[in-house]
Amino acid sequence: MRVILQRVKSSQVTVNDEIVGKIGRGLNLLVGIANTDTDVEVDWMVRKCLDLRLFPDEEGEPARCGGHERCSDWRGDRWQKSVQEIDGELLVISQFTLYGDCRKGRRPSFDRSAAPTLAKDLYNNFVAKLRETNLRVETGEFGAMMQVSIENDGPVTLLLEREAM
Repeated sequence: MRVILQRVKSSQVTVNDEIVGKIGRGLNLLVGIANTDTDVEVDWMVRKCLDLRLFPDEEGEPARCGGHERCSDWRGDRWQKSVQEIDGELLVISQFTLYGDCRKGRRPSFDRSAAPTLAKDLYNNFVAKLRETNLRVETGEFGAMMQVSIENDGPVTLLLEREAM
């Protein structure tokens, strides 16, 4: 399972010129499901997305780790809070292309992407588990052609990956 996680000021997804999901401050999650993924990978990814400390303290308290740049964001504010701790919002978008393999030829191979039935089940499970937190969770439309607008904050963009064991 792969997730491109982006800290956002706002984000929205449109299908057929209609906004189907829209959030304010929080995380935009682009989700790819592999053909080997199970509920184990989903559970791990849910916890990781919810628990990562990606948001600065409201006071903008400076980093106390000895001043290493890698421990703070570009403003020098330490990332101390998770999306749950700031009562942030989540926009979850299915994106099978995260498993596109472009190493050979001129056309990506999607052999590692899960079949639509499996992918939809695991994606829906991922969304349901995120909603159990009582955070606002919006989604796109699985399998639809979507336009995603992202106001990236920072920018902070991370690749999370959990391979089936």
